[in-house]
Amino acid sequence: MPGFFQFISGMVLIIGLTWFQVFKAPPEYMAALAFSAYGIHWFALGWNRCQVNGLRPNAGMTIAYMLISAMGATVFFAVGDWPVGVLFVGLFAVYFCHFFTTIGVGVAERVLGLVRILTGAWLMYLTYAVVVNLCLGYHWPVRHEPVAAGERPRQPTRRVLRAVKRIRLRQ
Repeated sequence: MPGFFQFISGMVLIIGLTWFQVFKAPPEYMAALAFSAYGIHWFALGWNRCQVNGLRPNAGMTIAYMLISAMGATVFFAVGDWPVGVLFVGLFAVYFCHFFTTIGVGVAERVLGLVRILTGAWLMYLTYAVVVNLCLGYHWPVRHEPVAAGERPRQPTRRVLRAVKRIRLRQ
């Protein structure tokens, strides 16, 4: 089910970007593509394991997903969002190791396990940091936002609190 829900998240992003123009930043197109593509792939991986199918056909798919991962790393590093860029580098490493695992290189399976653990740990850090930044007003590094000289960085917590206050006043 994680792949399915990730696909749904990707579709929400794509619809928000194209139909409703809710999201405006160009890197969000890359995020929408990645969420959708990875969601479909992980759902298919789960289905294949459920059907007890072989892993060899996945070797070709890993090449395509390495390209998507490289594209994501390129986009997010280019816009200065290095934490997400690092996540895409980790995903690239996962698919790189997965390629060698599916063609039968023995040591690649252990390396794949290590890379998955490291990438998963980084993803959990990003998730945790975003939640505590938004909900508690912390400032854990999850995104680099350039700030002009003499200007204070934006406070996401204040914006969220104002939005919540407006919603409550409407009710």
